[in-house]
Amino acid sequence: MLAKRIIPCLDVKDGRVVKGVNFVNLRDAGDPVELAATYDREGADELVFLDISASVEGRATMIEVVKRTAGEITIPFTVGGGISHVDDMKRLLRAGADKIGINTAAVRNPALVSEGARKFGSQCIVVAIDARYNPEWGEWEVYTHGGRQSTGIRALEWASDIQKLGAGEILLTSMDADGTKDGFDIALTKAVSERVGIPVIASGGAGSINHFGEVFSEANADAALAATIFHYKEMTIAEVKDDLRAKGVEVR
Repeated sequence: MLAKRIIPCLDVKDGRVVKGVNFVNLRDAGDPVELAATYDREGADELVFLDISASVEGRATMIEVVKRTAGEITIPFTVGGGISHVDDMKRLLRAGADKIGINTAAVRNPALVSEGARKFGSQCIVVAIDARYNPEWGEWEVYTHGGRQSTGIRALEWASDIQKLGAGEILLTSMDADGTKDGFDIALTKAVSERVGIPVIASGGAGSINHFGEVFSEANADAALAATIFHYKEMTIAEVKDDLRAKGVEVR
C-alpha cells in the first residue's frame, strides 16, 4: 500500500493566501512562498496552489508565485485555477509546477484532460471535483467556477469519466464540509475512491487530528488536504503524521 500523503492547500488571490468557509468570507493567511517553504520544512508531502483570482492579472501573478516557490521547496506542487488550454499548463510547468489542476475547464472541455495527459503524462494532470450533495438525486453534483455554478453532472459518473480521459489523480472537495472543521466528507470520499482506480485527495472539513485517520481508514483516501488548521497553526503536519503512525497508518 502506498504511504498516505498530507497536503496543505494554499488558495492564492492577488498574490496572497486566503481562506474562507464554504467558499466565501475570505481572510488573509499570509505570503504563499513563505508558507510553502515552511510546509516543506515541516514535512508536507506535497502542496496545492489554487489561483482563485484567475483573471489575466491573477494568472500573471501566479506565474511569478510559482517561479519563486519552485526555488524555495523540494516537494511536488500542483497549481490550479484559470487553466483552459494546454499552453496554460505548459507555462505553469515551465515556471516550476509539478502537476496541473483543472476543474471548470475540464467540465467545459473534457478533451483538455486527455490532451494534457497525452502531452505531459497522466501523472501531471489532477482533475479537481467540487461536489455538493443533491438531496433530490440522493448523490453528489459537480459544481464549477469556484463552487458558484451547478452543472447537473453527477460526481461519481464524472470521476469515472475523467479517469478514462487520462487524469492521474482526483482532488475531491466536499463543498458541504469545506471550512466547517467538522471532518472530511466520508461518504463522498468513500464513494469516489471505490469508483475509480486513481488516487483520490480528500479535501474540505479537516478540523481535528482525528479527522485525518478517519478519512484514510473509513474512506480509503490516498491523501488528505487541509488549509485552515495548518495556516493558523492549530496543528502541525508533524503532529498529524505522528498521530497517524500511532494508529497504524503508513505515512512518509
